[in-house]
Amino acid sequence: MQDVNFLVREPLLDPKQRILGYELSWRRPDGSAVAPGDEDAAALAQRAAEALNDAEGHWLLGENILFLQATPGLLAEPALRALLPQKTVLCVNSQDLDNPDFAAAIKELRGAGYGVALTDAESLVRDKNLLLQVSRVEIRFGEADFASQARIYAALKQTSMRVIGRGVSNWKEFDSCASLGVDTFVGNLYATARPGVQATGLNPVQSMILQLMDMVRKNTDVRQLEAVLKRDAALSYKLLTYINSAGFGLGTEIQSLRHAVTMLGYSPLYRWLSVLLATAGTAAQSPVLMQTAVVRGRFVELLGKSMLPKNEAENLFVVGMFSLLDRLLNMSMEQALENIPLSEQVNEALLKRQGIYGPFLSLAEACEKGNDAAIGNLADSLFVSPAQVNAAHLEALTWAQSLKL
Repeated sequence: MQDVNFLVREPLLDPKQRILGYELSWRRPDGSAVAPGDEDAAALAQRAAEALNDAEGHWLLGENILFLQATPGLLAEPALRALLPQKTVLCVNSQDLDNPDFAAAIKELRGAGYGVALTDAESLVRDKNLLLQVSRVEIRFGEADFASQARIYAALKQTSMRVIGRGVSNWKEFDSCASLGVDTFVGNLYATARPGVQATGLNPVQSMILQLMDMVRKNTDVRQLEAVLKRDAALSYKLLTYINSAGFGLGTEIQSLRHAVTMLGYSPLYRWLSVLLATAGTAAQSPVLMQTAVVRGRFVELLGKSMLPKNEAENLFVVGMFSLLDRLLNMSMEQALENIPLSEQVNEALLKRQGIYGPFLSLAEACEKGNDAAIGNLADSLFVSPAQVNAAHLEALTWAQSLKL
């Protein structure tokens, strides 16, 4: 089956902005949503089953949960059974559940361990029995008046139902919903800054990592690199953990920084340090931001591997990793890059989304937003097909998980 549409993902966050999972859906090349029909739903489940399970059937997203829109035809698909039940949630509406055959299939899947989310929470006002058929309820904020939403909360108050919030438009609303018991949030609010949060600047660990990156760029003797790294045992441990993670697939255990440089040279060390830099933030939004940065880095690197020299593909990895540095540090990208020695092409991509690397980064971002009309044009400009984009996207998700951030 050849993909003609693009996969987009929306993260699902807990109140501490940690990623709980992802909702996957299709977008046409013009950015418009694909209405969930049986064939498209089956194709999405097939892509997910192929990419998110390894050869032994192990779930490659770790603790992350996958949310999929359910259709009558999907419920009978073998591909759906290939997804780990405890990590798969099927999204349904009350009209679907009015169909006896659909309701019976959902009951069977719930018994097998699949989660079920009711997407039209307002239907609970007229039929509280719907709560017996689902494990989660989604409330769409901004689409109903306060009185209607209050009645929905009243229906949920005496249950242990997990509540998903969609369409939360600002951080004040986010905090209010979290205090009321909403435990899962869908959307890209995390990409906007919290009002009143001051620029944090570089913390001591990040400053040390930048020093090491500059030394690597200058091919400084490994003994001097080790002398800097020894000042922070935790950082040394974390660096070796990343180097030896399944994501880098070295096939031999690296025992020290000198061992890494001897085996692999300086070039890979720069990319490992870029991962460390992005994951060394302490801001409240750091968990989702650093995970997104790592996915972007791997995503754009995979896209570039087939068309760019190896060193430029590695530059793409750095572009993706640093693309959220402004948000991680609560400062402008211009300020964030002042202390980081990067090539002109990398800076051009980060600051303007232009140059040789810019379109790759823009495409990665379009696969997160889901409403970017340029998604097809961006892929065309890079001469990559939807199938290639989708394969890189899903592989990047599992690769980021393999780092165990």
